[in-house]
Amino acid sequence: MARGDGRTAFAYLTPALLVLGGLMAYPIYQLVLISLFDYGQEQVSGGAPLEFLGLGNYTRLLGDQQFWTVLWQTVGFAATCVIGTLVVGAALAVLATRVRPWARMLLFLAALGAWATPAVAGSTIWLFLFDANFGLVNEVLGSTGFSWTFDRWIAFGLVAAQVVWCSFPFVMVTLYAGIKAIPQEVIEAAALDGASTARTARSVMLPLLRPLILVVTIQSIIWDFKVFTQIYVMTGGGGIAGRNLVLNVYAYQQAFAASEYGLGATIGVVMTALLLLITIGYLRALRKSGEEL
Repeated sequence: MARGDGRTAFAYLTPALLVLGGLMAYPIYQLVLISLFDYGQEQVSGGAPLEFLGLGNYTRLLGDQQFWTVLWQTVGFAATCVIGTLVVGAALAVLATRVRPWARMLLFLAALGAWATPAVAGSTIWLFLFDANFGLVNEVLGSTGFSWTFDRWIAFGLVAAQVVWCSFPFVMVTLYAGIKAIPQEVIEAAALDGASTARTARSVMLPLLRPLILVVTIQSIIWDFKVFTQIYVMTGGGGIAGRNLVLNVYAYQQAFAASEYGLGATIGVVMTALLLLITIGYLRALRKSGEEL
C-alpha cells in the first residue's frame, strides 16, 4: 500500500478510533485509579476516607500465593480452551468444504445454535447433562452418582469442553471463509506439481490462512483468558475451597464477595497487562517470521 493510501485509510478510521479510545480509556483509567487506593465497602458508603496505597495493592497481590496458583490455573485453562477451539474449529471448517451442501447447512445451523446460546444457558444445560444423579451422560455411561464437578481437573476439563463448544463456531466460519477464498488455480497448480493433499495443506493453504489463524488465535486467547460465566455457573463460584478459580472469578470474589474493590481492580489491571503482553509478543513473533500484519 502506498504511503498516501495508508494516510487516507487512517483518516477514515480516525473517528472510529477516537470513539473506541474514549470508551476504553476512561474505564481503564478508573480501574487503575481504584487499584491505587484502599477502596472497600466503608469507602463506598462514605463511612471512611480513601487511603492512597500507591502500589500497595500490587505488592499485596504479588505476595499472595493464592494469586499465583490462580494465575497458573488460568493460563493452563485458557491454553487448553484455545487449542481445543482451534483444533475443533479448523477440523470442522475443512469438513464443511468436503461435504454435500445439505450436510454443510446442517453443520452451520448446529454451529450457529452453539454460538447463539447464552453462556449462562449453555452452562446450565451442560450441568444438567452431566448431573451426578439425573444427567444423561452418567446414564449412558452407567456411572450414576459420579460427580463431574468435584475433582479439580475433571471440573476444569468439563468447563473447558463447554467453552470450546460455544467458541468453535467463530473459528470454523472464519477459516471456512478463508479456505473458500483460496484460488482454486493455486491448489490445482500444487497438485500438478505432484504435491500430496497433506503437502498442499501445509505448504500452500496454511501460509495463505495464517493471517486468519492469527486473528482467531488472538481472539480466542482474549476470550478464554477472561472466562467468567462458565466457571462461575458450573463450579458454583470457583469450586470447593476455590479449587477451580480463574483470575476473573478471583477478581469478582475479592471485589464483591470480600468488598476489596481496590484489590479486585488490581487483579483487573494485571489481567489487562498480561493480555496486552501476550498479544504484542505474538504479533512480534509473527513479524520476525516475515509475516505481514
